[in-house]
Amino acid sequence: MRCVVQRVKWAKVEVEGALTGQIGPGFLALVGCQEGDGPQDMGYILDKLCTLRLFEDEQGKMNLSIGQVGGAILLVSQFTLLGDGRHGRRPSFSHAARPELAQPMLDQLAQGIRDRGIPVSTGKFQAHMEVSLLNDGPVTLLLDSRKGF
Repeated sequence: MRCVVQRVKWAKVEVEGALTGQIGPGFLALVGCQEGDGPQDMGYILDKLCTLRLFEDEQGKMNLSIGQVGGAILLVSQFTLLGDGRHGRRPSFSHAARPELAQPMLDQLAQGIRDRGIPVSTGKFQAHMEVSLLNDGPVTLLLDSRKGF
């Protein structure tokens, strides 16, 4: 499972002009499920999202987690994170998980975040989404449950 985490002042996602998710300060998390991902992959991303210290303390150091600052997470499915553009001009998405695996994992990830007391909004799975955000910093981090980078 791969995730791009962006610290934001706000973020929102729309589908066909309708707002499906919106947050104030927190994380925009773009998540892609890989073929073969299982509960351990989802657990890794869940733990990282909820415990990463990407918010500044009183001394200006990134030392606080999202829960400590009362932030929220906008979780958006993005299978293109599994794209392989090393060969040719058109990326291959053959390693992205099939929708019947990916959607339940993303639903479980969202529920796991809620269970930890962090508010979550989501996009719409398999929809063309328009995501808007105000990146704070900018602070952007790449996560990979298989530690590929």
